[in-house]
Amino acid sequence: MKKIMSVLSFALLLSANDASTTNALSLNAALTLLDAQNLEIKAAKLDEKSAQEQIQTASGMNWGKLTFTQDVARSNDAGNVFGFKLTSREADFNDFGFDEFLGQMGGLPGNTQELLATQPKNLNYPGYRNLYQSKLKYEVPLFTGFAITSYTKIMKEMKKIKSLDKDKTMTEKAYELRKSFYDMALLDSSIKNLEKILQNIKTLQNTTQEMINVGYAKHVDLLEVKAKKGNVERLLVEMRANKKLLYHYISFLLNKKVDKIIPPVSEVPMPNLTDDEVLSRNIDIQKATTALEIRKSMLDANEAAYYPTVGAFGEVATADDSFLGDASDHKAYTIGARLSWNLFNGGIDSAKIEQAKIEKMKMRTQVELAKKGIALKLAKIHTELESQNAQIASLEKELELANAIYENYEGRYKEKIVSMSDVIIKQSAQIEKILQLQVAKNKRIEKIFALEKLANGDK
Repeated sequence: MKKIMSVLSFALLLSANDASTTNALSLNAALTLLDAQNLEIKAAKLDEKSAQEQIQTASGMNWGKLTFTQDVARSNDAGNVFGFKLTSREADFNDFGFDEFLGQMGGLPGNTQELLATQPKNLNYPGYRNLYQSKLKYEVPLFTGFAITSYTKIMKEMKKIKSLDKDKTMTEKAYELRKSFYDMALLDSSIKNLEKILQNIKTLQNTTQEMINVGYAKHVDLLEVKAKKGNVERLLVEMRANKKLLYHYISFLLNKKVDKIIPPVSEVPMPNLTDDEVLSRNIDIQKATTALEIRKSMLDANEAAYYPTVGAFGEVATADDSFLGDASDHKAYTIGARLSWNLFNGGIDSAKIEQAKIEKMKMRTQVELAKKGIALKLAKIHTELESQNAQIASLEKELELANAIYENYEGRYKEKIVSMSDVIIKQSAQIEKILQLQVAKNKRIEKIFALEKLANGDK
């Protein structure tokens, strides 16, 4: 029975370990989640879609505008009523008071002056009249001095900038996520080393207590060991708290709760990129170059003011005193075109064009400045990486030496050759090297990721 229970316990333990590994989030899986769920990336993607719609807005101006207008009116104003009838093609001679005119001609055939002075009641005091006018009008620009083409180009370049902004946001968030994973790996490594040191201190504490019991050590030795143990335990508490903070930050980046990850087991590889590749792929330089193209298109748009604009329109309408009544008989057509040419406006157009030229030259300078600035950052990162690599190599050797010295002093203390203070000093040096190595590796990771960010290459 005991054997069966033992087998079951072992099986449950394996199952728990498998479940723990399955639930843990790997870096590749986290990067996939980042693209889909990070809120800043979502906002950047929406900005890109919005810019795409602005392109459609600008290019759509080439197709003109088709509008339908439905007017409904009721009036007894003499001018309106006559206009309503004329619009619906229903005006007649009686609207001019011809019935009164003919009546007076029969009664007063010789008094022409009085006849002409008659104010026809039908014309001046008409009854109410309704108007239902339906109008379909199409307006199209034929030539705008290349303004629409220029604005469309501007919108396309703006969309490109938004796409670059989205790529930059994705790169930055991926950098922050990757760094969090590698920071977690460094913390795990440092915690593992400190836990080993803590175990050594506990062993030393037991040894010291035994030596006190037989009279070979002093009580102050035990106090020194306990103080050092408390110091290491405090460092472990701080590092575990940092792990919790990292989990909170990873959860924030992924917009979901994350409480277990699989830290990378290898160090961050150096990206195999030449300086020219970094400069050609850098998003800030691409944005500056795109902004220069925008300035060129803006100059073209301003120069459109020197050209005439030509537009055409066509209109079909029908009107009646009821909605669409006798629409076929009352329909009317109008077509036309207009040329507009601004011949003089006080030199405003000329000033705008000169300003656009200056802005273009300024942006060309900023492109060169961006390239030189990125090249300077690149040189600085390479120099700092060389320094960090040398520092890490030196610290690893120093840590190896500190470990060996501590073990040596621990043995010499047992032989009463050195004091407990000497042992504690050597152990402090051991802990110091562990922490220095963690800081140096952390800085190296930051520099490598900074290099990748400059290149804005694959995440």
